[in-house]
Amino acid sequence: MLTGRVNAPEIQTEYGWLNTNRDWSIKDFRGKIVLLDFWTFGCINCQHIVPDLKRLEEEFADVLVVVGVHSAKFDAEKQSETIQQAIRKFGIEHPVVNDANYKLWNEYGIRAWPTTVLIDPNGKVIGQHAGEGVYQTVQPYIQKLKEEFEGKLNREPINFQAEQREEETVLSFPSKLINDSDGNIYLSDSGHNRILKLNQEGQVLEVIGSGRQGFDDGSYKEASFYEPHGMALHGHFLYVADAKNNAIRKVDLEQRHVSTAAGTGELDYYFMDNKVDVPVNPNSPWDLLLLEDNIYIANAGNHQILRMDLSTEEVYRFAGNGHEALADGHLLKAAFNQPSGLANNGPVLYVADAEASAIRTVHTNTGMVLTPLGKGLFGFGDVDGHVDDALLQHCVGLDIIDSNVYIADTYNGKIKMLNMSRLRVHTVTDGLSEPNDVLFLNGQLWVTSTNSHQIFKVEPHTGEKEELVVQL
Repeated sequence: MLTGRVNAPEIQTEYGWLNTNRDWSIKDFRGKIVLLDFWTFGCINCQHIVPDLKRLEEEFADVLVVVGVHSAKFDAEKQSETIQQAIRKFGIEHPVVNDANYKLWNEYGIRAWPTTVLIDPNGKVIGQHAGEGVYQTVQPYIQKLKEEFEGKLNREPINFQAEQREEETVLSFPSKLINDSDGNIYLSDSGHNRILKLNQEGQVLEVIGSGRQGFDDGSYKEASFYEPHGMALHGHFLYVADAKNNAIRKVDLEQRHVSTAAGTGELDYYFMDNKVDVPVNPNSPWDLLLLEDNIYIANAGNHQILRMDLSTEEVYRFAGNGHEALADGHLLKAAFNQPSGLANNGPVLYVADAEASAIRTVHTNTGMVLTPLGKGLFGFGDVDGHVDDALLQHCVGLDIIDSNVYIADTYNGKIKMLNMSRLRVHTVTDGLSEPNDVLFLNGQLWVTSTNSHQIFKVEPHTGEKEELVVQL
């Protein structure tokens, strides 16, 4: 952690504060140790450090104040309403200031997400740390400051009076969808940490998981998940990407029992030629796809595609060198950007490469990775037309019918269609709230409107939407 003491710039912006009922200043926190967290809510690395921040808040509850500074990457992340949804989704309890125009980002000299800045009780910046590993890096400095300023610290609790949570809804941040051979739908009700089995009328047939946030195996009522997303069906087994547990869970639909197929709960990292052809643990797995005898995993947290061998249930690296970039090439030479959605057309995987707002392809036979749509980490927008001109904004889900790729263009609130034969993109429907997945079933597109806690059926030719009312 870089060290050196200078006066901390004030933390006011014209866009205001969230998760609190008033504005705050550095002066308000005199006598407290302050940790600023510069983040943007779509960034998986920013999500990874939330548990570290909570751990520090609990350990130093009497002397530490954590303040989130939300310096958005994408246009859609600049809106206070969407930031508040992310605060709720991630369970953030500290105040957050909206830094939509990068005022604080520039004044504090920030260069990457996430970055934490530590400020002493006299309002002096003592250093900053970019990236993950926040707890082990920052904790010793906080402990040292606590000892250095002993007798001068303000140990009175500060009441931030966080905004009231929204009323409970049947669904909470619904994410991914798949269907079985009978036409029933499995839905990851991620905010409720459970999987729902629905019929096509919206009636809940099964609830898989207790609803508690956790990492427990057992019966449907005993088992717990932590923000589950993508799923894959293999016989009478349902595999689940348990994203925040960094695990692949296995649901025996006959025995009504949940176990853990892969992952220990800890984050695992592997880059370039590291850990090739040896089992690895998933890192924020976001989507799953069954293809022949393998389940492919969109490994968002380490910017790769993994492969689970179903004969052994061991997980291996498949595509991506681990660095975040838009780079084509052969398997481990290519690079991805927080891959979050998977579909396939024969042996070709299609990948929603979220942070690059791109659609990528991986040929499972030849090993070639290509980019039919997308320009890079900062090439985003909302433009239809030829693929050379078209732009998406943080796409997270997709499905394929023939040569048509239906895309959950998440931050644009739209479903778009990429016609691979004509190489053109057009909008099918709009007015959604961060759609996370799209599923083609019985001639309709089934879409999760995640931030409005809804599911819609969309007529693909007219774009007409009809809400599916889910009934427990």
